[in-house]
This record gives sequence, C-alpha cells and structure tokens, in this order.
Amino acid sequence: MTPQYPQKQRELHNHHFDSTIWNDFAFRDDDIIIASYAKSGTTWVQQILSQLIFDGEEGLPVAEMSPWLDLRVPPKDVKLPEVEKQTHRRFLKTHLPVDALVFSPQAKYIYIGRDGRDVVWSMYNHHTNANRLWYEALNDSPGRVGLPIEPPPDDITSYFDDWLAKDGHPFWPFWENVGSWWQIRELPNVLLIHFGQLKADMPGEIRRIAEFIGTPIDDAKWDAILEHCSFAYMKANATASVPLGGAFWDGGAETFVHKGTNGRWRDTLSAMASTAYERKAQSELGPECAEWLETGTLR
Repeated sequence: MTPQYPQKQRELHNHHFDSTIWNDFAFRDDDIIIASYAKSGTTWVQQILSQLIFDGEEGLPVAEMSPWLDLRVPPKDVKLPEVEKQTHRRFLKTHLPVDALVFSPQAKYIYIGRDGRDVVWSMYNHHTNANRLWYEALNDSPGRVGLPIEPPPDDITSYFDDWLAKDGHPFWPFWENVGSWWQIRELPNVLLIHFGQLKADMPGEIRRIAEFIGTPIDDAKWDAILEHCSFAYMKANATASVPLGGAFWDGGAETFVHKGTNGRWRDTLSAMASTAYERKAQSELGPECAEWLETGTLR
C-alpha cells in the first residue's frame, strides 16, 4: 500500500513563527528535518546529526549549519538563500505541527518527544533568562502576527498553570504538535525518539538515528562522536550550538544549554497540578501517545 503523506493545511504565525517559509523551500532528497515542540532536546539531536554527518568532527558551527527554518527572524528572503548555499547534507529544525509544514516523502523526519512538565521547566529557564535583544527580535521586528511575548511571572508554578490552561502559553499549542507527529509515526520516513531514552541510552539511540538516516558509523570515530554528543561537552562548547552564540540570553550560550535533566518539576509541582497534566495528556493524546510522551515507551 502506498503511504499517505500529509498535506499542508494552514499557516501558523506568531511572535516566533512564519510557516510560509516552507512554501518556498526547495527540498533535496537527502534532507533531514528535526522536529519537536520546543525544549525537548532539539539542540542535542542537531549535535548528534552533525556528528554522524561529519564523522565526529570537532568545533562544528551547528546552530549556523542547522537553522530553525520557520523562526521568522531573520526573514525568509534572508534565510532561504543561505540554506540553499549549503553543500553538506542538510539537517534543519522545525517546531511546527505537521499540518503547517510542507511534507516531503523523500526527506527524513526525526521528532523528539518529552514529558510536558519537563518541557515547561526547561522553557521557564529559557524565558526567564531571555534578554532585551530577544524581546526586540521577537516583538519589534517586522512581520510579527498577534500579541507580543511578555516576560514570565516570578513563580514557575504560575507559569506552568498558564501553560497548561492556555495550551502552551505564551509560546504555541502543545497537544496538537505532539499529536500531529504521533499520527504519522508509521510513515517510512518518520522516526520518533524521546528525550528520556536519549538520556538512558545515548549510544543506542545514536545508532538508531544513524540507521534511520542511512549513515554508516566509522568505528574509529565512535568515541569522538559520543564525547561530542555528551551534555558536558555540549555545555562546555555551547556557543557553537546555540543561535547567535547565546547573545539572546543572560549568561550566554551556557544558559541555553541548561541542565539536561528530567523530573525537576517533582520538587515543586503539586500533586493536583501534576494529575491535571496527566489527565489532560490522556484526553488530548489518548493513552498510548500519553504513555510514550511520559516514558518514551512505544508499543
């Protein structure tokens, strides 16, 4: 049976997004698209792909090589020519749900999942450390659609409550993002991976990614690949992995590459709020997807 590939249904705009860039993007057959909601391990997977594609090479400018395509700054008339100039195998980043993308049957898509509570704790660090340049780029540059993004509250539990009640506020909807990728998980060019599984077995997950993208691993480079994909290495060399070298965050690139840990919410989030999240996950995603999002287990 011929696979049924998704078709673009809509555009998505806000302080971060301009999904129309995908309408003008010229795919190559070997392109790799790294997708996630946000704060789910995207930068980590970009680093992994750089290491697989470039055989463990050190010092790669990964953020420059692997841009977030649907981020509206810089605008698409600046970004697209730069991406088109790339001669290496391209690995690009998106935070869009499937129905706001132009989907290529030839490209490879890797979607990273992470428990939403861990996402929010990481996002809060990202947001609270954002500086004036970040707000100016997102709010004051031409082309913003909708309300500006505002500074977060002082209390992370209030931040979580708003995020859950308003579905991803103040960023973008969470459940539709996860659910849209879950629905196409059986397509031959889609791979679902999970932040928790990367933490538990990074070597095994890297080999799974390498097999999926069809890139053999040189055993002589394996130790270097593992070292360069470790959290300690990435934090120590964060400037190359983070957009604009971390200029948008107080504390620089090392603030963007924060703790890389799960479960920090357990010490702060009330049992009632955690249960509300779990019930929402079940109702929005269904039990199978909700279990995968929490644990990384695929059945």
